[in-house]
Amino acid sequence: MPLFSVLDLAPVPDGFTPRDALRNTLDLARHAEDWGYNRYWLAEHHNMIGIASAATAVVIGHVAGGTKYMRVGAGGIMLPNHSPLVIAEQFGTLEALYPGRIDLGLGRAPGTDQMTLRALRRDPEAADTFPRDVQELQALLAPIEPGQRLRAVPGGGSNVPLWILGSSLFGAQLAAILGLPYAFASHFAPEALMPALETYRSRFEPSGQLAKPHAMVGVNVIAADTDDEARRLFTSAQQAFTNMQRGTRGLLPRPIDDIETYWSPVEKARASAMLACSFVGSADTVRRGLERFIAQTGADEIMVASAIHDHRARLHSYEVLTGVIRTLNPQAETALQG
Repeated sequence: MPLFSVLDLAPVPDGFTPRDALRNTLDLARHAEDWGYNRYWLAEHHNMIGIASAATAVVIGHVAGGTKYMRVGAGGIMLPNHSPLVIAEQFGTLEALYPGRIDLGLGRAPGTDQMTLRALRRDPEAADTFPRDVQELQALLAPIEPGQRLRAVPGGGSNVPLWILGSSLFGAQLAAILGLPYAFASHFAPEALMPALETYRSRFEPSGQLAKPHAMVGVNVIAADTDDEARRLFTSAQQAFTNMQRGTRGLLPRPIDDIETYWSPVEKARASAMLACSFVGSADTVRRGLERFIAQTGADEIMVASAIHDHRARLHSYEVLTGVIRTLNPQAETALQG
C-alpha cells in the first residue's frame, strides 16, 4: 500500500486573492495533517496569477509553522532559477526551524516563460547544468568537511533529503544514478510515466540517502458525494488546462455545468491527455480507479493534487479520499502516515 501525500499549488480561485489562497493552503495543510497524510508539498511557479506559491520557501515555512509533525517541502524548487548556495541556505534554515520535517524536491524546468526567466536573472541555458547543480547542492547540505571554504549557513550538515522531479526519462535516469527518490509529474504530464518508472527502478544505485528506489507519482483526485458533483468540480481543472492551450492562463475558473460547451474537440483531446491520471467521482469510483492505478504503477507514494474552486469542496474531496485510503488498506494509519 503506498503512502499518500498532498501537492498544493496554492491556487487562486476566480473571485479571490493570493491572500485567500495562502490562508486556504494553511487550512488544508492542517486538515491533511489531522487526516494523516504523509507530506505536504508546494511548487514554484512565477508570473502566474492563478498560483500563489512563487516564494516557495516562504510558503513552506508558513505551512510548517502552522502544523506539528507532517513533512512539508517543495515539489518542487526549479533549481535552474537559483544558485545552489541560496537554496541550501533557504532549506537549511527551514530544517533548523522545523527539524526532521523538510523535503526538497528539485525540478529542471523553469516553471515559467522565457521573459520571466530573464527577469529572474538566470541564464536560459541553466537547465543544462542541472545534474551538476544538484550535486553542488548535495555537497552544501552535507556535513562540513575540514578546510571547506564555501558553506551554507544554515544548511551545511543539515542533510535535507533531496528528491528529483520529472516528467521524462531524464529525471528518472538522474534520480537513479544519484540514488535519490523520484517523483513523476503524471498529474499533468503522464505520457512517459511507465517508461520512466521502469528506467528509475532498473538503473537505481543505492546511496547514503536511499538504499532502494522510492517512486512517487502525481495524480489528480476530485472526490465528492456523487459522481455528477465531482465531474462538475473537475470542470475547473479542465477549463484551466484548456486555457493553457489558448495562452490565457488566469485564476482558477469556477465550475460549469457542461464542459463540452467550453472546449473544442482538439482542446478536449489535448487537455484530457494531460489529465489522464485523474480520478473523479464518488468514493467508490475513486477507489476503483486508484486500485487499478496502484496495481499498474507499483508506486511507493501517491501525491494528490486537487484543483477545486471552492475551498470547502476541496477539503471535502481530501476527506472523502481519506476514507477511500482506509478502505484500500485496513491499516489506515500505516498507509497514511508511514
